[in-house]
Amino acid sequence: MLSKLNYIEDYACRALLAVFVILLFVQVVMRMVLGIGMSWIEELARYSFVWFVFLGATHAAHLSAHNRLQVHINLLPKNMAKGLLLFVDLIWVGFCLVLAYKSLDLIGLLLEFPYKSPALGWSLAYVYFIFPIAFVLMAFRVLQVQYLKLVKGIEPGDVEKEETDKITEDESYQKKNADSNTDKG
Repeated sequence: MLSKLNYIEDYACRALLAVFVILLFVQVVMRMVLGIGMSWIEELARYSFVWFVFLGATHAAHLSAHNRLQVHINLLPKNMAKGLLLFVDLIWVGFCLVLAYKSLDLIGLLLEFPYKSPALGWSLAYVYFIFPIAFVLMAFRVLQVQYLKLVKGIEPGDVEKEETDKITEDESYQKKNADSNTDKG
């Protein structure tokens, strides 16, 4: 179940970013070549970017990749540091749930008193649905990371270090293959 959620988050972020980039590229080309722009393209790009940012934040929470000032926490004894991080994460979860609740109030108002987007004519209530979705998902992901740490004993990896290691391994593999192909020739 969680692997499907990871998959959906990951590919939704990729798709939304691709839509954003393609739409902006089309808009730039149209303005430079044809001298015209289309407002609906900019609006759709903006909405896809907003959805990408919020889903990306939930994905980063899942990877435990949000920035933290951990230098001072690493100086504490291990159990105290874990307790402090748990406390901070519980505050974060509470904050996310309050924002999700308040965003539902906003969506309720937008459903009661509709406001349409200027170019596409969409109800902004549907555009703003990303807020409760993202904040509830983020709260869940933060709790999931804490569960993995405290109950399962699984520490989330350093995402940047893992990516750097993967790139380094790929480069050394490619160099090794290039060297072996040169030796054969």
